[in-house]
Amino acid sequence: MGTARIEGNTLLLGEGVRIRFIRTLRLPESGTHALPPGLGEFPLRRVEDYPDTVPPEWLAKGGVMLPVYLREAMWLSFGGTREPAALQVGVGKVCAVSGKRWTGRLERKPQNYLVLPRQPWLDGINSGKGTVRQFVAVPLGLGATVEGQVTGEEVTGGVQLQAFPLGPKALAAWREEERLRNETVAAQNLYGGGGHGAAPAMPPAMPAPPGAAPMAMAAPAPGAAPARPAARSAPAMGLGVGGAMRQEVYQDDRKLSAWADRPAARVFVHLVTPPEWRRITGEDAPPSPVDRAAYTRAGLPWYDYYDETGTDLPAAGPLAEVKPVGDWIGDDHTPWTPPAPGQVLPLGNAPRPGKPVQDGDW
Repeated sequence: MGTARIEGNTLLLGEGVRIRFIRTLRLPESGTHALPPGLGEFPLRRVEDYPDTVPPEWLAKGGVMLPVYLREAMWLSFGGTREPAALQVGVGKVCAVSGKRWTGRLERKPQNYLVLPRQPWLDGINSGKGTVRQFVAVPLGLGATVEGQVTGEEVTGGVQLQAFPLGPKALAAWREEERLRNETVAAQNLYGGGGHGAAPAMPPAMPAPPGAAPMAMAAPAPGAAPARPAARSAPAMGLGVGGAMRQEVYQDDRKLSAWADRPAARVFVHLVTPPEWRRITGEDAPPSPVDRAAYTRAGLPWYDYYDETGTDLPAAGPLAEVKPVGDWIGDDHTPWTPPAPGQVLPLGNAPRPGKPVQDGDW
């Protein structure tokens, strides 16, 4: 199996899959909404860089960690992924696409993976009919996580990622198709035809409205950290769901045999509360995101994405029954004010490698 690495706040799986964890506004739990904006990246750190302060069980699992507030929402960006990949996303080892328990194998009935780079991002679990339910951080033990609701127990938490490349023959064929397509695009541009086929634009990280706390990111982990408290158990965090948004999870149009038999890389992503992040790393977590009402009042954009060539996967049975976290911990937001029509913007139609991330037993 290949390696996972961190470059800045980007997680690389194998040689081509690039994943960023994006902070965002939490949606209301009723109704269906446009895509929320990006409010900066979550900082990533390797677990193995903090052997004296992370819980011992985290060292056994390896992987990376990021700080997240209670009820904070996130989405996963795949921008910059260069070659096709089948990406499995687990939330507490429940597949975010199919709702089945994590197996580590690609399956099609139902499909248990995303197809990159066609899938530009994922904001939540596949709830079907062109929608997903937003990822929202909650502690384990309440029963509010996707893991707790689907399996009846909360023992894993975090996020699990595993990427499969195309097999040798399918990859060679794709590369030849890309070479011919790029030659055609170059010729069209040369003669004024205007090329097509560019990767979809990603929702940018938007500035906070005036008066909001700045979205400063934590500094990279220092090579020689100061003395820190000893390792101990940390509050376990997982992902539940919030509001629904318009987002398709695309069906794979290749044969399952086109993908490699073995993954390029996998990684366990630990979710850390801000106080624990400070204790473990010596760094402050980024400030809590701006309130969604202030964001909308400031006239800043929301998004809508559509790919007319893609086919949406049907609803995932177990995931369709998952209840929002507000059913457990209440709603702490003021009444929802939807964005004006002009605020919803349509989207659509190599650096030096970092240190490898240690994998473990999970």
